[in-house]
Parts: sequence; C-alpha cells; structure tokens
Amino acid sequence: MKKLLLFCYAFVVTDAAAQDTIMPLWPKDNIPNALASEEREELEQNGILRIAKVQEPTIEVYLPAKQNASGAAMLIFPGGGYRILAYDWEGTDMAKFLNSKGIAGIVVKYRLPSSVSQKDQHYVPLMDAQRAMRLVRAHAQNFHIDANKVGIMGFSAGGHLAATLGTHYADVVHGPLDQTDTLPARPDFMALIYPVTTFGEMGHGGSRRNLLGDAPTTALLDYFSTEKHVDKDTPPTFLLHASDDQVVPVENSLLFYTALKENGVPATMHIYPSGGHGFSLARGNVHLRGWTERLSEWMEALE
Repeated sequence: MKKLLLFCYAFVVTDAAAQDTIMPLWPKDNIPNALASEEREELEQNGILRIAKVQEPTIEVYLPAKQNASGAAMLIFPGGGYRILAYDWEGTDMAKFLNSKGIAGIVVKYRLPSSVSQKDQHYVPLMDAQRAMRLVRAHAQNFHIDANKVGIMGFSAGGHLAATLGTHYADVVHGPLDQTDTLPARPDFMALIYPVTTFGEMGHGGSRRNLLGDAPTTALLDYFSTEKHVDKDTPPTFLLHASDDQVVPVENSLLFYTALKENGVPATMHIYPSGGHGFSLARGNVHLRGWTERLSEWMEALE
C-alpha cells in the first residue's frame, strides 16, 4: 500500500511539474548588466502578491491540457510602476484564464530598475523582455506551442514594457550569451491593458521616474515613448483602457492606437467608460469583465 501511495504521489508531482515550470531567463552567474550588491528580492502578500527588487528574472509557464491547446502562447508582464510586480493580480491569474482558452500563459518576472544592482538600469527590463521571448521560442517544442504564435501582454507599466518590446524588439541591448539569443524577439501580437505608452505630457510620472530617474535625457524620453517608434512591422495590437483612469490617462492608448493606424498595423481598441486603473480581470464589474472574452475572440481572429 505504501508503495502505491508513493507511486501516486510521484505521478501527481511529475504531472504538475509538466504543467507549471519556472525557468531562469539567463545562464547562472551571467545576467547582463547585473552588479554584485546586498540587494535582495522582496515579496509581500497583502491581498496581492507584490514582488520588488527582482535579482534573478524568470518565466513561470502555465500550460493548458494538450487536448485543449491551441498552440498559441502569451507572455505576461505584470504592472507596478517599475517599482513592484503585481505578480498574481496581473500575472498568474491571467495565465490561468488563458489556459481556459487553450493558450499557454507565461508570466515574466522581470528585473525592476535599480542603480544598486544594475548598470544602465533603464535598459534592463527590455533585456529581460527580449530574452523571455527568445527563451519561449527556444522551448516551443517542449511547451507544445507554435513558435510563430507567441504574443505578449502587459498591464500598466508592464504594458509599457510590452510596448517597448513590440517597438524595439530588434534593438541590440546586450551581447549574445548563447544560441537562444540568436532567435527572433519580435512578438507575433500584443495586448496592452491600461498601458503606459508615452513618457510625454500624458505619461505616468512614477513609471518614468523609476525607469529613467529624476532627470532623464531627451534621447531617453524619446526612446521610451513607444508611440514614436511604431512602424509597419509593429505587431497587431489589442488595446484596453477605461476613460476614467486617473493613474494612466486613456490618452496613452489613444496615442498608440493612432500611431498603429497611421502605419497600417491592425489594431483593436476597447475603451470602457468606467473601471479606473488596475482592474485586472475585473471580475466584480459586470460590464467590464467581458474584456477577457473580447481578448480571446481577437486572438482567434488573428489565425
């Protein structure tokens, strides 16, 4: 009987590990732009799991059952103003929803800018985003996904990082470390959820300050104002915002949509009259919670 129980336990653990996997983004002891320091990752669970001072970035992979899998995958960048990551609220909860639609949900625990543990810290989140995309493509066969159906989504400042990847995917921001770095970093599609897209007048001051510091150069402000870098090769985009967002003005989505339209990039935008900021799945809002269905319909229409 004891042997049978041990066998059952091993089967459950093995099956769970096959479904949910945490992988480091970078080779051990070779994380670009990292500096030795006493800074350590911080976790706070107070209704929402908040992660700060990330030192070792990872991807956490949630896979649907093989029989339900569509072959599509979505990398998810939680928000938090480039200060923390709202890791479950805008990360793992979204991955589980995507699984219900047959989509692999892959949460990126990216590094947040730090002058203590990084050099040239304003480029570090983009480095991690590019690497995450390449790493997922490198493991596409293991994850049972199509390497040509890998998209990205981001919430708030995570939306800024997603938009930065979607417009700067070809930029060389670190030297190649291994074969993974030879793979393309361009997303096949992207979803920007109440995103920061600009560091101009309508941008979010906290995200700008945390990423670029108190006195950024004009060149940095321009580089990270993503609406200025949209071109015909920018991935098809889904945009979502609430008009009454008092944290990240709806103009962030409007600016990005206008740039997409001017460059002939397929774009879908949903603007809700109310909802505020940071509503995640919006399960408590009868009208707004339908946005997740609009997202999955949009993804199906891309095929």
